[in-house]
Amino acid sequence: MDVISIRSMNMDMSFIPMEIDPDTASPSREQPSTAYREIDNIISRLRQGAQKFASISIKQRIALAESMQQGYLQVAEAMVQAGCEAKEIEPGTPLEAEEWATGPWGVVRQLRLIRESLQAIHKHGNTPIGPVSRTTAGNLAVRVFPHNAIDSLLFKDVTVDVHMQSGITPEQLDAERAGFYKRPSHDGRLVLVLGAGNIGAIGVMDVITKMFNEGKVCLLKMNPVNAYLGPLIEQAFGEAISAGFFAVVYGGVMEGRHLVYHPGIDEIHLTGSDKTYEEIVWGPQGAGRSRRQRENAPLLKKPITSELGNISPVIVVPGPYTEAELRFQAEAVTSAMTMNASFLCNSAKMLVMPKGWGHVFTQALHKVCGGIEPRNAYYPDAQNRWRKLIAGRPMIRHRGNPGNGALPWTFISGLNADDEDEMLFRTEPFCSIISEVQVGSPDPVDFMEQAVEFANNRLWGTLCATLIVHPKSLRDPRIKAAVERAISRLKYGTVAINGFPGLSFVFAAPPWGAYPGAMQDNIQSGNGFVHNTAMLEGIEKVVMRCPLTAFPKPAYFPSHRTAHQVMRRMVQMEQNASWKHVPGIVLSAMRG
Repeated sequence: MDVISIRSMNMDMSFIPMEIDPDTASPSREQPSTAYREIDNIISRLRQGAQKFASISIKQRIALAESMQQGYLQVAEAMVQAGCEAKEIEPGTPLEAEEWATGPWGVVRQLRLIRESLQAIHKHGNTPIGPVSRTTAGNLAVRVFPHNAIDSLLFKDVTVDVHMQSGITPEQLDAERAGFYKRPSHDGRLVLVLGAGNIGAIGVMDVITKMFNEGKVCLLKMNPVNAYLGPLIEQAFGEAISAGFFAVVYGGVMEGRHLVYHPGIDEIHLTGSDKTYEEIVWGPQGAGRSRRQRENAPLLKKPITSELGNISPVIVVPGPYTEAELRFQAEAVTSAMTMNASFLCNSAKMLVMPKGWGHVFTQALHKVCGGIEPRNAYYPDAQNRWRKLIAGRPMIRHRGNPGNGALPWTFISGLNADDEDEMLFRTEPFCSIISEVQVGSPDPVDFMEQAVEFANNRLWGTLCATLIVHPKSLRDPRIKAAVERAISRLKYGTVAINGFPGLSFVFAAPPWGAYPGAMQDNIQSGNGFVHNTAMLEGIEKVVMRCPLTAFPKPAYFPSHRTAHQVMRRMVQMEQNASWKHVPGIVLSAMRG
């Protein structure tokens, strides 16, 4: 089998052959592989549990969600500390906030929102949603954030709308959401969830979606990179395991193969690499794969959904920015680049700037990055990817003084937007690199037309994009119309205005996934949506709108001095959306 190059930020390294020492596949405390016989026994138990799970009452599901949330809260501290140890983060420092934000926060919030949705289905027959409006293209837009008054207070003027696909009517919106609870389409199915190795929340939140949105039992295969979290997940979800609704297994390439093609597995959800997806669906590279693709005869005969990474663009629209506003947005983009050492599928990777404009913004970005200590490049093969992507580039700048095992924050500029062979347009770096390309002109309307064309047709991936635009610019009807047209035209599953798309991920209520329509032979960022606690059907994309600046500064900013205190309190608050935790959150945020 050929060694497959690694392109994604959320890869299931357990399935791909890799040119790394197996002992380095996990940063710490690698779990032993689950024996094939035990895997077979687990699958047998889960298949029996699947029939039961498909028919239990909503009240029983509410109780199970409550149990899973309580269990996760009990291990949250241990999970954060384990992540800090693995990634060489000093506990008790602001950087610890990343592990709270990318682990317990999203999980605890999702389980609360699922519980509230199930309670609404039980009482009213449907999930709760916010106001419904129309986009400029005429599609329905469903408000899913803020979900309550606490959200409105803590995330002032931040909104998230789900744009539905063309043709979805208000009647269909009401009739089709929460479809499993109205018209069950199966009497028990088992989903294999291939977990991502970069952050703790991904695999767990995928499992929650499959269990509660779709009524399916789940087998979570831990990625070797963060398999150390597996026993804590098992402890947290002990009741679901005992009932035969959930299980966790461990292993590498061979265990992954055994699971993917096991006759007891009904379907698969993968968060990982498009290369992994292709290997699963079409088989190893070579004549056999080519023939199967020509004949549209995939090796895998089961349904598979996926989230496969992205070269996430940040499109900066010219406008009347002040120096303070540019610095705020520079720190926001820096946050989106440096969080989790840049090992995120929604990490900012491609600055799309107008020709002849934006030097002040990029200088601010360099300055902010220069004050952030380089991070341990803990994800396997990051050093090799970084070296390959920077080799021979004349316009490159590094920021920070990396210690042993770390990589500098690296800026690559001078890219030719018309170069179809540019590696940085088709390879997700999954390391501490951000690139810059210039298109169009300083005219905002012309620039947005060119930037959208570039993002849609030159960049690999369809997961998320960011658009930075000054609110004063929107007072010009011509520019406002161009912005809404850009939002409508961008073929990305999440479009964020003036904010980090990762927020929408952890808000849990918004769907998360690639722009619909990818084909199996050109999967890009994947297919299907997860999270989506309103259980909407017929989704086109998610649009998050944030203010240009905010006070106090967001807790995910690298300069926030009390971010770890804020995030710990946020997780406590999310258990029941309790106001008693809000004063502490606000005070901690103000001290940042």
